[in-house]
Amino acid sequence: MPLEALIFDVDGTLAETEEAHRRSFNEAFAAFGIDWSWDKELYRELLQVTGGKERLQHYIDAWKPPGSEVVLARFAEIYEAKSARYAALVKSGAAPARPGIRRLITEAHERGVRLAIATTSLRGSVDLVLRAMFGEEGPSWFAVIAAGDVVAHKKPAPDVYRFALDTLGRDPGSCVAIEDSENGVKAARAADLPVLAAPSYYLKRDDFSLATSVLTDLGEPDRPGRQISGLRFDRNYVDIDGLNAWLSKQQQSCAEAPTDPAQIINRSVEIG
Repeated sequence: MPLEALIFDVDGTLAETEEAHRRSFNEAFAAFGIDWSWDKELYRELLQVTGGKERLQHYIDAWKPPGSEVVLARFAEIYEAKSARYAALVKSGAAPARPGIRRLITEAHERGVRLAIATTSLRGSVDLVLRAMFGEEGPSWFAVIAAGDVVAHKKPAPDVYRFALDTLGRDPGSCVAIEDSENGVKAARAADLPVLAAPSYYLKRDDFSLATSVLTDLGEPDRPGRQISGLRFDRNYVDIDGLNAWLSKQQQSCAEAPTDPAQIINRSVEIG
C-alpha cells in the first residue's frame, strides 16, 4: 500500500511556534495590567494541555494566581490580544520552519501525495503559519485542515485524526502522521496511524515510545537529521521515496506480528 497522504500537526511540527505563543501570552497579560509572566519551564508544563484557550484556563484553575478574576472577566479580549501579537511575531519570522518541512511538503505537493492538517490550533493560526512558509497559496495545498474546534475532544483523543482520515477518504495504513508531542503521538496512534515524531524544543522530555520512529528532525540532504529510535530510515533525511520505503517496512512488520497469544508469549521469551 503506497503512501497516499501526510497528516501534519502544526505547532512545534511545521515550525517552532511555541516560543512565539509564550511571548504573545506574556505581552497580552502585560497589556491588560496582569502581573503574570510565564517562563520557559512553566510553559513547558502548560504545554501538556492542548489548545491555547484550554491552556490559559488550566493555568487559572490549577495555579489560581492573583488576577485570575480579571482574566476570567476579560478572557475573550485577552485571548484576542494574544492572537494578534502571535500573528505579528509569525509574520516577523519569529517562528522558523523545522528542518526538512518545507522541502517535504513541497515534494509531496508536486508528486500528488495528499496533504492534511490535524491540530488543536485555531484555523486562523494554521493559515498564518502556512502562508508564512509557502506564500498565500499555502493553505490551498492541503486537502483537509482539521483545526480548532472541528471535533469536541482534543489530543490525546484521536478525534481530529479520525476526522482528517474520514475527510480524506483514506485508510490509516496508507497515511503517515507527523508530530512533535506525546499527546499528538497518542492521538495519531489511537487512530491507527503510523507516526513519525520529531520532538520540538519545548517537548523533548515527552514520552515518544508509541511513535513508529523518532527523529531529531526531518533533516536536509546537506544537514542530516539524527534517528533516535524506532523503525529506521534508509537516509538521514526524510523524503517521499524514503517515506514509501519506511511505510512498506512498517506494513510488513505489522503483517508479520504474531496474533496468537502463544506465539506472542514465545516471542517475548525469545527476546527477553
